[in-house]
Amino acid sequence: MNLTQALLASACLFFTLVSHAAKRPNVVFLISEDNSVHYLRHYGAEFGAMPTVEKLAAEGLTFNHAFSNAPVCSVARSTLATGVLAPRAGFQYHRKSALANLPKGLKPWTTYLREAGYFCTNNRKTDYNFLVSMKEAWDQSSNKATWRNRPDKKMPFFHMQSFAQCHESSLHFPASLMKNEKTKTPIGQVKLHPYHPDTRTFRYTHARYFDRMSVVDQLIGKVVANLEADGLLEDTFIFYFGDHGGVLPRGKGYAYESGLHIPLVLRIPDNFKDLVDHKRGTRTNGFVSFIDFGPTVLNLAGVDVPPQVDGKPFLGKGTSARELSSRDEAFGYADRFDEKYDLVRTFRKGKWKYVRNYQGFYPDGLQNNYRYRMLAFVEWRDLYKAGKLNADQSQFFERRPAEQLFDLESDPHEVKDLSSDPRHKDMLVKMRVSLRQKVKSIHDLSFYPESHMAAEALGDGVAFGRRHAKEINQLVAVADLSLVPFLKASKPLADALSSENPWERYWACISCAMHGEVAKPLVPAAKKLLQDENLMVRVRAAEFLGSIKAINPMPTLVRVLNQSESSQEVLLTFNTIAYLRDHIGYDFDLAPVKLKVRKGEYTRRTDYLSKKGKL
Repeated sequence: MNLTQALLASACLFFTLVSHAAKRPNVVFLISEDNSVHYLRHYGAEFGAMPTVEKLAAEGLTFNHAFSNAPVCSVARSTLATGVLAPRAGFQYHRKSALANLPKGLKPWTTYLREAGYFCTNNRKTDYNFLVSMKEAWDQSSNKATWRNRPDKKMPFFHMQSFAQCHESSLHFPASLMKNEKTKTPIGQVKLHPYHPDTRTFRYTHARYFDRMSVVDQLIGKVVANLEADGLLEDTFIFYFGDHGGVLPRGKGYAYESGLHIPLVLRIPDNFKDLVDHKRGTRTNGFVSFIDFGPTVLNLAGVDVPPQVDGKPFLGKGTSARELSSRDEAFGYADRFDEKYDLVRTFRKGKWKYVRNYQGFYPDGLQNNYRYRMLAFVEWRDLYKAGKLNADQSQFFERRPAEQLFDLESDPHEVKDLSSDPRHKDMLVKMRVSLRQKVKSIHDLSFYPESHMAAEALGDGVAFGRRHAKEINQLVAVADLSLVPFLKASKPLADALSSENPWERYWACISCAMHGEVAKPLVPAAKKLLQDENLMVRVRAAEFLGSIKAINPMPTLVRVLNQSESSQEVLLTFNTIAYLRDHIGYDFDLAPVKLKVRKGEYTRRTDYLSKKGKL
């Protein structure tokens, strides 16, 4: 070989190596809406076969412990799109009453992909609770968006596609359908969850949802076939997962495993298998959640992960199967869902799950109009009213303890609360401390009423939380007085009821309501707050006093409704009214209500209350 030939050979080798080094993987997210692990054969269900997904798993990796951080669409998808825990940034309420700004310097992670040369498409759901320029986040976002539209076929791409065929609305069917349309899944062979009554309605609903899995699977198969037809399959990581939990009653919207534990299957492309320290066709027990998905995609693409996010990569350079398998913690949150308020935080470590019900006097079954479009929901409530349910089935309609502890290995459906079992006291305390540290470390903005957060914090919720960290920690301490025996808690609760800080007074009332009847010695102090200068303190005082029947709370609540100029304050007040009317037994008349506020989610409550039906 002469010198010229040698130089040409070296040049060819150099350009080949450069070309390979410059090539980056494509990534596709295929998302089934409202779908937890409980409805897939791949995760142990008796039905719910998804052959396409199972084939992806055989050619990739199955995650046994993947979690949506929130059990409802907009909050889950906002977390997914940013890698930020929603209560830290202020986008934890569904549906949004106000849009939050992202932390200073942070953008949706698809923006960083685009800046690195990726073509990013979304087909088509967004449902974000934060301010975002869609033109900045996506090259295309519509029901026609596809990687096939990229201007240069050599461009790497990220494509996200959602499938609504298994959305909750697919179970909003009339009673006549059960007579006229048989399910492919045999209803007699369906194994019901232990908290559901064994009725034909529940069996049909469960079977119908199993049937939806095959519909979604066929659509996923078409996307995979298109990738293969385009010669892109072995260059593309395919993530299949649910956007949050399944939609049978006590799933979507509730921070149980049925609302948070999602399927996640990842197909590993042959041309980029070196980026994944896992063998094809295997499973991992490592814990991952939505905050980790964006950082993982960025890492696979060779893009720096922004420091403001809460998650970390679980695939790509710098990760390992061993490190992933050591991850065993997940954090979850549930706040307002449409018109129904709640405040639940969960901490899972291995097989143990701790649930903190900050407003546990609200039953899970508190009226939510959209939920009760489902026949199974309505029937469940009717059976409760008729006294035809056992204890596990009844719990959904009754008040919850301030904290719960579950051993998910022996109790996967979370019906056996171990928080009062002395044999598990050490674990309870350990998990309680872990969750308390978590809400403090993220400066959880839900310790302010939504109205205050929307008015004061959403310019930059993260920065606001940091500035008010000391105050938030104190509010957590007042809230946690509900975990202390009342004799020990009574003095600090009395001090908090008379605090100069309105939010300490606010939380003292909530803690009193959690204690219930034993908190009667604090009734005189709480009555003084019915004239508090802060309207939300008045609402919480009336709620506590009404819940133990110390006063008729409705006149105070009507005055708040007529005085408030905040849609969030009105919504929270109506939530209290629905609770006190339906579950404590007070009458309520809409006639004296003359609202200054003209729009908001509260109309769901007025629609319901005007029909005069109650639990």
